Amino acid sequence: MWVSVKEKSSGGRRPKKKIYHRVHELDRVMDLQKKPSLILHLKSIIQSQKHQCLLLRDLEKQVGFVQKWNFMAVLEKYPSIFRVGGGSDRTPPFVTLTEKAIKIANQEHEARESMEPILVRNLRKLLMMSVDCRVPLEKIEFIGNELGLPQGFKNSLIPKYPEYFSVKNVNGKAYLHLENWDSSLAITAREERLSLEGVSASNPPKKKVRISKDGNFLGPFAFRMRFPAGFRPNASYLEELERWQRLEFPSPYLNARRFDAADPKARKRVVAVLHELLSLTIEKRMTSLQLDAFHSESLLPSRLLLCLVKNPGIFYITNKGARSTVFLKEAYDGSNLIDKCPLLLFNDKFVALSGRRESNFCNEMRF
Repeated sequence: MWVSVKEKSSGGRRPKKKIYHRVHELDRVMDLQKKPSLILHLKSIIQSQKHQCLLLRDLEKQVGFVQKWNFMAVLEKYPSIFRVGGGSDRTPPFVTLTEKAIKIANQEHEARESMEPILVRNLRKLLMMSVDCRVPLEKIEFIGNELGLPQGFKNSLIPKYPEYFSVKNVNGKAYLHLENWDSSLAITAREERLSLEGVSASNPPKKKVRISKDGNFLGPFAFRMRFPAGFRPNASYLEELERWQRLEFPSPYLNARRFDAADPKARKRVVAVLHELLSLTIEKRMTSLQLDAFHSESLLPSRLLLCLVKNPGIFYITNKGARSTVFLKEAYDGSNLIDKCPLLLFNDKFVALSGRRESNFCNEMRF
């Protein structure tokens, strides 16, 4: 919510410092994903080798000198997944997957096949949200892992769907273009959730409703709120939030050039665009740098961080990890992602071989 903050005169004293409330469960997500990320990365490296066997002396070439030691620790810690052999004069040390790990790894192909319609749909929606219905390929590659795209999707996925996509050069840069518009896809994740709850712009609540103390409001233009622990909104804040929750705004799938950026409705639309961008990712999160990469395609505000910080019930920014990461809060229950795609369920299953039950990848072990 965009709220103008007025500071009362403090009689020469310093104004009260504003506090950004931390959400420790989401900070913990970044810690919990470290080991699973190493396990899955090493699995991919081994599978990419000619005989699915990696010489340990070549590990540094794959991951760099510093990261090599993190991977060596993983090899030692998880013998249920990785088998280390060799070490004699004739055979240099190598690592392969164990038989049990190979059996589960072979299920990845099925998960990838199940992902394909999801990926195609989300790519189409991403292009439909862009002002010219096109995005530089390098930007899609930049968020490829977050979207769940396979390596080399440009050659493996895009050519399979000429009715939806084409790659064209614009001023020497390769762009992914949308070939046709589908109005049935121009529905946001927020609208889909409200529709399941029986609320839409054409079917608003019959009874007059008021905002609850947790910031949630039953209305066709409302966002789900999850205030951080310790955040206690006062009556005036809730009144302003209710006005904002009631405020109608244009769809993120309408061209952003049509709206005045200073209009409150257009500013609320920006929140909806960020919400939808995060909803298209498989883990409902992106780094702030990745979000900002779509500045020109989505006409995002120059002070993007301020927009995120002003909406603490919708977004959460953590500085855990190498880069700051933006979470869509409603997508998580504590440290667990609520809804998982087939690829993440496969990752859960593979990582579970390590015996890690507390992993961020593990919502419920459904296999």
